[in-house]
Amino acid sequence: MRKFLCEITSYFKTEIHSAQDNRDRRKTMACVDVDMDIHGGDEELSRAGRQKLLAPKIQEYQATVLIPDNKGQLHGLLQKQPAVLGSLQVASGLFSVGVGIVFAVSQNINVSLFTLFRVAQLTGTLFIFAGVVSNLLFKYPALLSLSLKVNCGCIIVAVLAACLIGVDLAGWNIENQYFLKMELLALCVMGLEVFLSAILCFWFSKEKRAKSPVTDHSRTK
Repeated sequence: MRKFLCEITSYFKTEIHSAQDNRDRRKTMACVDVDMDIHGGDEELSRAGRQKLLAPKIQEYQATVLIPDNKGQLHGLLQKQPAVLGSLQVASGLFSVGVGIVFAVSQNINVSLFTLFRVAQLTGTLFIFAGVVSNLLFKYPALLSLSLKVNCGCIIVAVLAACLIGVDLAGWNIENQYFLKMELLALCVMGLEVFLSAILCFWFSKEKRAKSPVTDHSRTK
């Protein structure tokens, strides 16, 4: 009986010890699972942090205050393209000089006032000079006053030349019909030149008036 009881007690003890071992194993396995999950999250966070550090940094700048463009001198005038009118002045002046050379070669000097006073050569040269000065305003704004004076002088000379041509046309003669027609053509070209110079004088005088208060204010300072 004692042996039987000892065997039964030893059997129960082994069963109890085995049950406790199984419980301990389950606890350790559960702990290991928890630890693995935590470590996996830390690794993901560390990887995300590394990716953020290794990723190229892109900085964007946005202007908060708009700075106006630095407009140069005669900006408003140059937008009207005075160089185009200056180029037309040069072209018409070359035509007038060509007509004057034809008259000087083919007609006697005492036949007409147009040939006597070299009207075409004089007006053509003046308008060529005025057109060149108007084209140079883009690079040299200081030539504004000079260009205004030259165009005013061209208008005055052209009016006097038109009076001389009018005198020649008043004495219309069939013998000089060809030359008088040339003078009439030169008068039309001269009218175009005067029209161009008048527009430029208006623009230049307007720009000069707008510019003069600024210069006076700077001088007072």
